[in-house]
Amino acid sequence: MSDVSRPILQAFLQDPRLPRLEARMLLEHVLQKPRAWMLAHDTDPIEAWQAQQYQALATRRLAGEPMAYLVGHREFMGHDFAVTPDVLIPRPETELLVETALAWLADRPEAAVLDLGTGSGVIAVSIALGAPRAAVTATDASAAALQVAVRNAARLGARVDFAQGSWYDALPARARYDLIVSNPPYIARDDQHLDQGDLRFEPRNALTDGADGLRDLAVIVAGAAARLRPGGALWVEHGWDQAAAVRQLLAAAGFDQITSRRDLSGIERISGGSL
Repeated sequence: MSDVSRPILQAFLQDPRLPRLEARMLLEHVLQKPRAWMLAHDTDPIEAWQAQQYQALATRRLAGEPMAYLVGHREFMGHDFAVTPDVLIPRPETELLVETALAWLADRPEAAVLDLGTGSGVIAVSIALGAPRAAVTATDASAAALQVAVRNAARLGARVDFAQGSWYDALPARARYDLIVSNPPYIARDDQHLDQGDLRFEPRNALTDGADGLRDLAVIVAGAAARLRPGGALWVEHGWDQAAAVRQLLAAAGFDQITSRRDLSGIERISGGSL
């Protein structure tokens, strides 16, 4: 095919159907070229198959499919993580959980850390990268999610042990930890947000516990004392209106120094305590 009949890159960069950033991200994915290259070659023709691939992705985006699933990755804590429809899309507010864990580990650099329900592995991998002397273990009930997490750990050079199973059932009976973290499903099953936006495309069992949104949080908190060493800590992410309920769960389980911390939006996003 001659260059005259091949579509020009600039026409796709200026796709009126999509925000400019999204069009560029889709083209970066299709062409496997960085932004700087595309700006310098915006008058170059592209192959017909590349144009077709872009159009297919654009159609999916116009139907609401999340960008992270279309391009297959998302940034978190300064690292690029692979993302598939088998895992939740990493969100900036979850960085608070990692930052809190790393602050706790600053005085305990060789601590044993457990991440329950790791999904794509962003929490466990980020902790392992930020505290390389810590012994990090991550679990998930989903084999497909664990495949994504293992791939992310390997690509980013993070030392993490993975185990499949439901919460603590994935672990050896005698395994004990100094710090447990988790971002479990905490959306109530009848929450209308599950049928809106990106949530429509994300794995439902990673979003909701199929109950009131507190069931999995209750299981994690109740089981933590038997898995934590003396002086150990537990931190969990929860919904915008669940902080008080989670603090009550922590108190009932025997934790002290119980507190909640707010994300950049001012929402009480995580709660935790110590034994």
